[in-house]
Amino acid sequence: MPETKPHNDQPIPEKDTQIFDLNTDDTAEAMAVCGSIIRKGGTVVFPTETVYGLGANALDPAAVEQIYAAKGRPGDNPLIVHIYDLAQLDDLVEAVPDKAKRLAGAFWPGPLTMIMKRSDRIPDTVTAGLDTVGIRYPSHPMANAFLKAADRPVAAPSANISGRPSPTKGEHVLEDMLGKVDAILVGDESDVGLESTVIDMTTTPPTVYRPGGVTVDDIRRVIGDVKVSPGAIKPVELKEVRSPGMKYRHYAPKGRMVIAQGNLDEMVAKINEGIGKLHGDQKGAILATDETIDRYHKGLILSLGSRKDPAGMSHKLFDCLRAFDDLGATDIFAEDIPVTDDTLALINRLYKAAGYTFI
Repeated sequence: MPETKPHNDQPIPEKDTQIFDLNTDDTAEAMAVCGSIIRKGGTVVFPTETVYGLGANALDPAAVEQIYAAKGRPGDNPLIVHIYDLAQLDDLVEAVPDKAKRLAGAFWPGPLTMIMKRSDRIPDTVTAGLDTVGIRYPSHPMANAFLKAADRPVAAPSANISGRPSPTKGEHVLEDMLGKVDAILVGDESDVGLESTVIDMTTTPPTVYRPGGVTVDDIRRVIGDVKVSPGAIKPVELKEVRSPGMKYRHYAPKGRMVIAQGNLDEMVAKINEGIGKLHGDQKGAILATDETIDRYHKGLILSLGSRKDPAGMSHKLFDCLRAFDDLGATDIFAEDIPVTDDTLALINRLYKAAGYTFI
């Protein structure tokens, strides 16, 4: 395996990764070992309800640097800190705004990250030098068991090579992280399949930077007025990266990906035309839906699911993109999805995966 490089471009040695199968191995022993690894400054991949995370002690700058090294992640892309108890917030943020308390009561534990003013205990390596920090309290039972065993706040982005589709299955993290981390906890497939919703509680009104499993309407029902960052569904120039998933091309398959727009008939026609123009070594793929899959007859064809089931489509997106990688797709054509509150997170990931390239 080749050496990996962190964001400071210094090579790091390959690690002897310990692998624990949470369905067959002794869970208590696995958690004890991985908790100790975190306390000693190591890195552990662990399952959550959103996607798999790559964790290190959030209070240890040297440990956090290993996250950037393993992922090849840019140093100006902040990390999210994971907790297992609300009492941990006191050490991590200056204060918890009233609206944040209301959101915590409604959605924690769960797929919601809240940005608040950081305490001086949080190192710059976690926040990319910002005066804020994103905090999440996951609901996945194995994630919470791991966090309790670590007994430290754990900084953790998604456990994939930077820019690739996020991992929702154990096989995904083994592909990306074996030899780059100290341990991997292999569990079941992630329930949500997309990263957490990120909302900045330091702005007025609070701003959703990254849509996720907790929708904008869900949030508005609890705290009222909420702003959605324009970058949620279109490319924007940013002065600073306030949240993961904002600045860089993310979630991308290895092949070139474009999104066909229009009504169903127009999208199908555009995709069939595009597939028909491929030649030579080009290997076309189509990300269809249940409603259209029978209208395609060339290329590698996968269905994202039914257009009537946004949660189901979201759950399958990253797995489909990784499947196209495994099948060697060089040119991927995907159908656009109408923008609604329920599809916003899916569209955010789909558009970023395609680099906002449309036909």
